[in-house]
Amino acid sequence: MADEILITAVIPLLNEEESLRELYKRLADNLTPLGNWEIIFIDDGSVDRSLDVLKSLNAEDQRIKIISFRKNYGKSAALNAGFRVARGQFVVTLDADLQDDPAEIPNLIRKLEEGYDLVSGWKKVRHDPIGKTFPSKIWNRITAIISGLRIHDFNCGLKAYRNEVIKRLPVYGEMHRFLPALAHWDGFRVTELPVTHHPRKFGRSKFGASRFLKGSLDLLSVMFLARFAKKPMHLFGLAGIIFTLMGFIILAYLTWGWLHGIWIGNRPIFFLGILLLIFGAQSFSLGFLGELMTRFLSDKKEYSFKLLEGIDQEAF
Repeated sequence: MADEILITAVIPLLNEEESLRELYKRLADNLTPLGNWEIIFIDDGSVDRSLDVLKSLNAEDQRIKIISFRKNYGKSAALNAGFRVARGQFVVTLDADLQDDPAEIPNLIRKLEEGYDLVSGWKKVRHDPIGKTFPSKIWNRITAIISGLRIHDFNCGLKAYRNEVIKRLPVYGEMHRFLPALAHWDGFRVTELPVTHHPRKFGRSKFGASRFLKGSLDLLSVMFLARFAKKPMHLFGLAGIIFTLMGFIILAYLTWGWLHGIWIGNRPIFFLGILLLIFGAQSFSLGFLGELMTRFLSDKKEYSFKLLEGIDQEAF
C-alpha cells in the first residue's frame, strides 16, 4: 500500500530548540531515498521553545508527529510513548542534540535487512568529556558480562529495530540503557555497528552523576526481569524454602536439647532460628504478591500530555 510506513524515527528531546530544524532537514535528506517515513518527536517537558519549533515543522510537513509531555518523565517514558505509536516496519531512535548522525540510518537499516532484529550504534570514536566516557566504558563492560551480550555500547541513542521488537520491550524507569540486553534475552538477534559521533553543537548535556547510581539499580531490575518477571515465586519461594528449612533445623535441634533437659531460652541460636522462620514467611509472602501483580497488574502507562499532533490518542 502506498501509505505504508517503512521507517519511523523516534526522537526524545528536552530543551533542544536550537537543533531541531537542522535535525529535521538531515533526517529528511537521509530517510527520503529509503522509502515512506515518519518522525515522532517526544517533547519530554521542555521549558524552552522546543514545542514551538516542532509545531512549525509539523505545519510544514505532516509526516512529523508530536507528543508533548506536561512535565519531564525521563528518556525511557519518552521512548515508550513513541514506540507505542510507531507504525514503521523499521524504527530508528536517535538523540535530538545532533551528536548522532542521521547519515548512519541507511547503514543501520541495511544491517536489519541482513536478518538482525536490533542494531545498536557503537560510538567507537566519542566526542564527550572523560568524566562521561570513562565511566561509560566500565559500565558497558559490566553490562556486557552480566547480560551475556558482547557489544561495546549499550546506551548509544542511535539504534534501529524491527517493529515487533519495540512492541515487546519493557521501557520504563531507566530501562532505555539496557534495551539491547532485554531484546537479546527475549530471543531477538542483536548486533552493533560503529557510527559517527559528533561534538555537541548546541545546549548542554543532560548527563549527571546520579545516572550511574540509577543505572546500578536498573541493572538489578533488568536481571530480575529477564529471569523472574513472569515467575517471581521461583525466586522468593526458593529463598523462603531455604530460610524456613534452616530455621526448622535449628529449632528442631534446640527442641531435642530441651527435651533432654538443656535450657535454650537465652541461647543466640534460638533467636536465629525464629528469625529465619520469619524471613522464610516474608519471602513466601513477597512471592505470592509478585505472582498476583504479574497476573493482574496492567502495564498501561499514563502520562499527562500538553499536545498530541498526528497521534492516535487511543494508543494511550
